[in-house]
Amino acid sequence: MNQGKDKILLIQAADAVLGTDAVVFGSLTEHGHSIENDIIDEKTKFGRIVGYGQNSESFEITAYGEKGDAGQKAVLDAIKNKKQIKIWEVEVTPDELGTHDAIFAYCIVESVERTSGESFEEISSTVQVIHESVEGKFPALPPEVIEFAKYGFETPGEATGEFPDQKTV
Repeated sequence: MNQGKDKILLIQAADAVLGTDAVVFGSLTEHGHSIENDIIDEKTKFGRIVGYGQNSESFEITAYGEKGDAGQKAVLDAIKNKKQIKIWEVEVTPDELGTHDAIFAYCIVESVERTSGESFEEISSTVQVIHESVEGKFPALPPEVIEFAKYGFETPGEATGEFPDQKTV
């Protein structure tokens, strides 16, 4: 059974220099990937004609606002500068070959909303997929990215410092 906490989003500016790492979208609380289809529905003299029309895809992303988070900044920069981004939705648990099931898409950011309440700031974003997403295999994630997505076990004295704010892959 898939659990939402077992998936992370990686973001990269579409115009990033070749070889540039993608960044994890930090403090993610939830996200969704939807595919919708326009239905063609016409009446004729002899009855109704119904068929498939154009597909549209989007990602809905919600996170706690975190200053300095590279993933959140990439989405904000994209909408402000009207630039494309690349998104990978990656399952953290590797398969038997050590790779990760993933969805990849070129996207444009439709909206970003910041909401401040009594406690945390929340960022919500709608990201539209250009053309369509593609399923594939993502290479093995570095251990620190998996530990960022899930707490990794450590022994006393093994590490120093606080839980990291952001990771790149």
